[in-house]
Amino acid sequence: MFTHNLKYSLKILFKNKPLIFWTFAFPIILGTFFYLAFSNIEKSENFKSIPIAVIENEELEKNEIYKQTIKTLSEDTKKDNIFTTTYVKKEKDAAELLNQKEIVGYLILTKTPKIVIKKNGTSETILKQVIDKIEEKSKTIENLIKIELEKNNGKTIEEIYNDTIKEVLETTNTSNIKDITKTKLSYTVIEFYTLIAMTCLYSGTLAMYMINKCLANMSSNGKRVSVSSINKGKLIISSLLSSYIVSMIGLGILLIFITCILKIDFGTSITRVITLTLVGTLAGLSLGTLTSVIIKTNENTKIGIIIGTTMFGCFLSGMMGITMKYTIDKNIGIINKINPAAMITDGFYSLYYYEGLERYTNNIISLLAFSATLLLISYLTLRRQSYDSI
Repeated sequence: MFTHNLKYSLKILFKNKPLIFWTFAFPIILGTFFYLAFSNIEKSENFKSIPIAVIENEELEKNEIYKQTIKTLSEDTKKDNIFTTTYVKKEKDAAELLNQKEIVGYLILTKTPKIVIKKNGTSETILKQVIDKIEEKSKTIENLIKIELEKNNGKTIEEIYNDTIKEVLETTNTSNIKDITKTKLSYTVIEFYTLIAMTCLYSGTLAMYMINKCLANMSSNGKRVSVSSINKGKLIISSLLSSYIVSMIGLGILLIFITCILKIDFGTSITRVITLTLVGTLAGLSLGTLTSVIIKTNENTKIGIIIGTTMFGCFLSGMMGITMKYTIDKNIGIINKINPAAMITDGFYSLYYYEGLERYTNNIISLLAFSATLLLISYLTLRRQSYDSI
């Protein structure tokens, strides 16, 4: 009986075109719009190498720390080099490049470094900060050489000088802009987290539809179920399981679409991504079950309630504006602690941005507790239901 009803329920769900649209097609359409809208935003905000000029004079040739550090920060083989450096012999050549806006500024070494810029901006500020850092390292070298000479360890002044420069250069080189995470950080990826959260919670519409078919006050099928001798517990469980299976098929297609076609990175732990999706879908099913059981209205209204609740939860977790999640977390944190969309989104967020699993685990536990609570309320409500006539 259980297997028969499971197969029957799957057929019913796959034949319901509106529900299949919301489960399969709508998330893919919305994901495509997200990609088209946000991919260009991030491309325009990517860090670009800063074009500068350096005047080759005697001071530069003698100053090894400046010469080597600028070369390192401008290396063409580096993927994320800070500077694109043009070397010129005369200052007037550098000034001409600056006037033509081919560079943001140029460096000339005399007794002290001199930076010439035409305006104040982010790139100009970075240039100044880097040169200040190099100057600081130059003074560090002088102090370290004095300390080494005082030790009198048998090295010549030239050896001490070269060794000290090498040591300081190694620390200076760490100022390069590099990827400091497993993947490049992307703030717009949170939109796709909320998209998956939305799809997980949309599974509630499937659960609601199937539970309605078991309720005598909602459908003719429910009336026949109520007067029949079949095990109603098995019937409800098989109906929910069919909803879960269909939801996971839809989510599987969505994940493949996002990762393989849109190339959105969810980190390296695909197992944890799938686990979070499974638990998030369970939360959606529990929400749909509760809506079906406690709200006495027609089916279309119930679908509207589930979709409206889901979209509001996704809004609070950052779907319509990525700063919203931060604002809610900061000012009314309790809301997102009971918001299943925020729990799912935060679970993905923790996998992408954090090394540890504590935050991820907390979200999994919270989603399980949310699901258990709603299912328990639904069970107790169903047990108390009775009808004078059907």
